[in-house]
Amino acid sequence: MTTSIGKRELDDAGRALLNRSTRGRQDFEDLVVVPVFAVIVALILGALIMFATGVDLPTIGKSFVALAKGSVGSLSAVSETLTAAIPLVLAGLGLGLGFRAGLFNIGAEGQLLLGGTAAVVFSFTFDGLPFALLMPLSLLAGAVVGGLYASIAGILKATTGAHEVISTIMLNLISFQLLNYLLRQPFIQKEGRSDPISKSVPDAGQLPRLLDWIDPNLRVHAGLFLMLGAVALVWWLLFRSKIGFAFRASGENPDAARYAGIKSGLVIVAAMGTAGALAGLAGAAQVLGVLDRASPGFSAGIGFDAIALALLGRSHPVGILFAGLLFGGLEAGGRQMQVDAGVSIDLIAIIQALIIVFIAAPLLVRAIFPWGFRKSDNASGGSQ
Repeated sequence: MTTSIGKRELDDAGRALLNRSTRGRQDFEDLVVVPVFAVIVALILGALIMFATGVDLPTIGKSFVALAKGSVGSLSAVSETLTAAIPLVLAGLGLGLGFRAGLFNIGAEGQLLLGGTAAVVFSFTFDGLPFALLMPLSLLAGAVVGGLYASIAGILKATTGAHEVISTIMLNLISFQLLNYLLRQPFIQKEGRSDPISKSVPDAGQLPRLLDWIDPNLRVHAGLFLMLGAVALVWWLLFRSKIGFAFRASGENPDAARYAGIKSGLVIVAAMGTAGALAGLAGAAQVLGVLDRASPGFSAGIGFDAIALALLGRSHPVGILFAGLLFGGLEAGGRQMQVDAGVSIDLIAIIQALIIVFIAAPLLVRAIFPWGFRKSDNASGGSQ
């Protein structure tokens, strides 16, 4: 009797270890292998599109060499890649956190615009403050405004059931017009200008450039450390904190989370607010580190690109970081590709869209590259 019980316990423990190993392997494949293959297929299809539109093979090869050269081929290229990646990763982290909580936030663009505008306005309003206070407080102003703006959609969903996709799209449209209105107000608009553009960020409010001692044209700035710190913070928040557990539980199974005593309304508002704060921080980093002012459309679609980033990174902070570096490299390399090979930069947008198509269809990627994935244990078990 004792022997049979002991054997059963050993069998159960073995199955648990096997399931854990299988789950870990599947997580690795979903987070790393599928995105890598998706990028490869997208690049191949991009080459085929160029060939089909009359671009000869030598030019195609030259364009991809230029893409690599423009993204990582020099110190200047790496600087541009990192500069482009910073706001993408910050906004992508917020969207990924929302996805983990079961919320599809489309409003990062608007949150980024208003957060960046708030950072600019705060910086020139309190330009008498020293750098040690003005710069971090300007970043904080951007995060707070972005968080509050996103919380509107969270409150609407928690109290009325309004779907966050619809409300955040509407909030995006409101933010575009609100920004145009604000930029024409005398206390914000730059003196002597009739077009909607804000006053400049004072020197004490700017994120310092990291490599200007080597070359003043190298634009990578201290937002790089902000980005890395945000990745670590979101990872801890999601996987090591109680509120992060509530986010993930609500995203995995809202009914079970409510049954366990998790307050769904509070989780919705907190998740949307945190996501908006990260998007607002992305806008603040962009204006304080690169643009030096706010103008209509200064976000340049970063909030929308961040949706693709979060999907590519599987809503995992580390995955989002690498996806942001990839998209930053594509943006920086795309400019070089256009100069060296004469290929339209629109091809980069096509490649990004193809990446997302394959990320959204992992079964298709597994079918194209069956040798890149281990067979499931169920399949192997059935063959025995």
